[in-house]
Amino acid sequence: MSTLALTHRLSTTSLRRALNGAPLWSVAVVVAVAALVLAPLVSLVRIAAQGEATLWAQVTVDVLPAALMDTGMLLAGVALLTGVVGIGAAWLVTAHRFPGRRALAALLPLPLAVPTYITAYIYVEIFDSAGPVQMGLRSLMGWTSRGDYWFPEIRSVYGCIFVMSAVLYPYVYLAARVMFLTQSASMIEVARTLGASRFKLFRAIAIPLARPALAVGLSLALLEALNDIGASEYLGVRTLTVSIFTTWLNRGSLAGAAQIACVMLAFVIVLIALERRGRRDRRYSLSTRRPRVTQPVNLTGHQRWLATLFCAVPVLMGFALPVAFLVREVLRRGLSAQVDNAFLNHLLTTIGLSAAATVATLAFGIVLVTASRLARLRLTKTALAVAGIGYAVPGTVLALGLLTPLVAIDTGIGSLWRALTGERVGLILMGSAAGIVIAYLIRFLPIATGSLTAGLERVSPGLEDAGRILGARPRELVTRIQIPLLRPALASAALLVFVDCIKELSATLLLRPLNTETLATLVYGHASRGAFEDGSLAALVIVLVGLLPVIQLVRSAEAGPKKAGGSSAS
Repeated sequence: MSTLALTHRLSTTSLRRALNGAPLWSVAVVVAVAALVLAPLVSLVRIAAQGEATLWAQVTVDVLPAALMDTGMLLAGVALLTGVVGIGAAWLVTAHRFPGRRALAALLPLPLAVPTYITAYIYVEIFDSAGPVQMGLRSLMGWTSRGDYWFPEIRSVYGCIFVMSAVLYPYVYLAARVMFLTQSASMIEVARTLGASRFKLFRAIAIPLARPALAVGLSLALLEALNDIGASEYLGVRTLTVSIFTTWLNRGSLAGAAQIACVMLAFVIVLIALERRGRRDRRYSLSTRRPRVTQPVNLTGHQRWLATLFCAVPVLMGFALPVAFLVREVLRRGLSAQVDNAFLNHLLTTIGLSAAATVATLAFGIVLVTASRLARLRLTKTALAVAGIGYAVPGTVLALGLLTPLVAIDTGIGSLWRALTGERVGLILMGSAAGIVIAYLIRFLPIATGSLTAGLERVSPGLEDAGRILGARPRELVTRIQIPLLRPALASAALLVFVDCIKELSATLLLRPLNTETLATLVYGHASRGAFEDGSLAALVIVLVGLLPVIQLVRSAEAGPKKAGGSSAS
């Protein structure tokens, strides 16, 4: 063996030991994915810095004050309303017995299947001045002008708060429901023995113990509200997201849009910091002896019907009303006739983009999670955390930040192709389906890594140690032990990512190729032309597809605590 070969072998062995046996290529992929997630954000800051000094002054005077005011009011209102509805409904169905409790516990998460922009379009049709509600009130009350009304218009920031809260409260509800189900009955019973009232039990025991989960649920709801563009724009609310969209496309100022996006990133960082602070020093562990869960208390008299009403109204407003409206419009207008070649092309485009993004997301998710598990290095853990930032970045900001990296890659590919063949090649990533798939990959990768990490944590390290003792290589540990045991988590992650891709609107609007429509942009286009009803069929398909992961979430939320703490009495 030559000296050079021996040196190479020794260096390879040292490197493998340093990586704890993980393949070098997998660690390289982990770092590359982290760089892919960071690239749009770095690009965004660079574009913002290239703007002229007068541009920032113009943005701070003409755009930011109104955008910050509307965004702040929207987030504060959504936090308050989703918190009250989500926590209140979860506590009622978990700790009390009343008519319809079991059915309402299963129905309360359903509004998650309805995108915020579809709910906004429907609510304008129903609650705007020309809608049936205001027409009926004018006829009944004799109102003749806007000054006679005591309630705000649906096309206002208050209407936007109502619409988003009707759809986003399940994030808080699910988090609170799981935590309430897993709380030990001992603490509640001791407090009852000491004479604590129902409200004091709720305020002094249930809420503090559920605080970490509530912080996560609230932050998810607020990030979704911040990311929304369809509902805010349609309801006339000038949020930061809408301001980025209008500054870029309507005013033609890319640098101005990037500067607003940087301000919006500050909002995201604040939300993430608040979520971390909410969970800090608030860790609780379940007993390994399968703790006895709290038994629901019977409500009597009018309280039982008030509880039913409190839990039924969110389901009615967030799911039943929008779905009934869409079904009615599809039947009344005969929209099933829209299922022609053009509609099928839009449907196939939506499915194709979502499927490609799902496959890519799962592939990168598997590499990220398994490499981090094998290497157990600070580098891979940091890269995995960085990859998780993508979900917090709004689609509009992500699309804006991807412009420069995609164009740079296209330029590099074009230069290489010209050097090899002497021919020119056009843009490959920018303005093509590939750009949208990359945006979906960055945005929804945390969903895949979260599901797979949770699934892998249930795999005993002893199995992998046994494989190593028997001589299995890292690739065999992944393909013969980890991936087979991850199949349920893979299926769950695939479903969640696929449906989120189908509903995604912000990044798709900005990155889609010319003459390309998905179901989401098709609905947006009809609404922009003032004819949302014509897009009811596409909207209904999005909602029905979105029901699948919601049903799965409900099953997981209800089954998990039962496995941990035994079956709960009804």
